[in-house]
Amino acid sequence: MRTFDGQAIVDPAQVRALSSAIRQELVDTLAALGGEADVGALAEQLGRPADGLYYHLRLLVRHGLIEEVESSGQKERRYRLAGEGRLPLRLAYRKGSDGNLPAVGSFARSLLQIAGRDFEQALSGPRVALEGPRRELWAARNKGWVSQDDLEEINALIERLNKLVGRSSAPDRTRLMTFAFVLAPVDPRPKRRKAARNSRA
Repeated sequence: MRTFDGQAIVDPAQVRALSSAIRQELVDTLAALGGEADVGALAEQLGRPADGLYYHLRLLVRHGLIEEVESSGQKERRYRLAGEGRLPLRLAYRKGSDGNLPAVGSFARSLLQIAGRDFEQALSGPRVALEGPRRELWAARNKGWVSQDDLEEINALIERLNKLVGRSSAPDRTRLMTFAFVLAPVDPRPKRRKAARNSRA
C-alpha cells in the first residue's frame, strides 16, 4: 500500500525497502532517465547484469515505489517511478510509536555508503574537474552555530541543489552527477565535557 505525502514516503515498510543501496540506486537511476526505463537501460547505467535487478525491482513494485509499465511486444520489462508527476521520491520523517525514524536511519546509512563509493570512484577518474567554477568533486564537513534565518537559507539552498542535480538528461545536460548530504543538529553537551575535565584534574 502506498503512503505518499505528495511525493514524500512516510510508510516505514517503504523506507525499509529503500534501505538497500541497490534499490536506492534503481530509484535514482529511474529518475535520472526521466522517470521510466526498461531493465536493459537500468542495467547499463548501473553496470550490473539485468538478471540481478529483477528481485529488487519486484520488491520496489510490491511496496508501491515504482510501477511496472504495460508494454506489448517488448522483450524487456519497463518500470517507472510511482506517484504524481513521476518526480524523484523523497522521505518524510515521522516520530512516534508508529513513526519511521529507525527505517530512515538505515536509509541514511546506505545513502552515505553509496556517496562514499561514488566519491572514491570519481577520485580516480581521468576526466574529473577538481577545481575552478566547474569543479565536479566535493567531500566536506563543517560544523558551526546557525540562526533560524540561517536554517531557512540553508534549506532553500539544499532544495535548489536537489532540483539542479535531479534533472533528466538534455542536450545541454550531458554530465551525470550525484549529490548526497546530511544536515543534522549536534548536542554540544557542555555539562558532560565539564565533568570529563574535572575527572582528569
